[in-house]
Amino acid sequence: MKLLKTMVMAAMLALPTCSIKAEVDPNFYIFICFGQSNMEGAARPESQDMRSPGERMKLMAAVDDPQRNRKKGEWCEAVPPLCRPFNGITPADYFGRTLLSALPDSIKIGIVHVAIGGIRIEGYMPDSIADYAKNAPNWMVGMLKAYDNNPYERLVMLARKAQKDGVIKGILMHQGESNTGDMQWAEKVKTVYDSLLSDLNLEAENVPLLAGEVVQANGKGQCIRMNKQINDLPNTIPTAHVVSSAGCTNASDRLHFDAAGYRLLGIRYAAKMLELLNNK
Repeated sequence: MKLLKTMVMAAMLALPTCSIKAEVDPNFYIFICFGQSNMEGAARPESQDMRSPGERMKLMAAVDDPQRNRKKGEWCEAVPPLCRPFNGITPADYFGRTLLSALPDSIKIGIVHVAIGGIRIEGYMPDSIADYAKNAPNWMVGMLKAYDNNPYERLVMLARKAQKDGVIKGILMHQGESNTGDMQWAEKVKTVYDSLLSDLNLEAENVPLLAGEVVQANGKGQCIRMNKQINDLPNTIPTAHVVSSAGCTNASDRLHFDAAGYRLLGIRYAAKMLELLNNK
């Protein structure tokens, strides 16, 4: 009997081992979105915005949202709010929807979305986040806490999970208002971009950075002078591309876009991404 058990054990050890691993779908295009309030979404969605884009567009929830049956780190229906509960429509909404209408039916879109209203770019820099969170204004504390006080790490965690299912094709950023006048802003953005590429094992030539201009409000935007620095960003990051906000309508504060403005800005992000995809 002892000999029989020994033979059975030996036979079991000799069996080849295997693990079931889901294959990455090359037709599942993943896009990382980050920034401050205009990426977070400051306008209330309207009825047209709440229509589901369907199964071809998914959001990887960045936080739990029991009301919408969303769980952090899981794919869900990509209807507003994409960021967190109580946020609004974002450029990412119509970025994704526009891509769907322009790309073959075989292509799916996945959105990874982390944003915090009022955050400076330092809030996404790996070496600066701890100090930034420690000294954040009281009104930002709750938003930071939603991401465990590290929005960059949340972005990377979600992106890594998304990479198990699809391929990251681009990074969308709308940030800069809180860094208006900061002449080191472009270098700081480069730090964030380079860190994302490194942490996610991506190549810059395959994953461009799309940066949107801030509200113009017919030349009266609260932070309009930041657009000069945004338009100069490709001088620091050769794979960065600027998305114009000209003609994108805005709220009365001249700081945030309104719903129509977010739609148009999202369409323009998509137009730029389609141009880049078609040139590959």
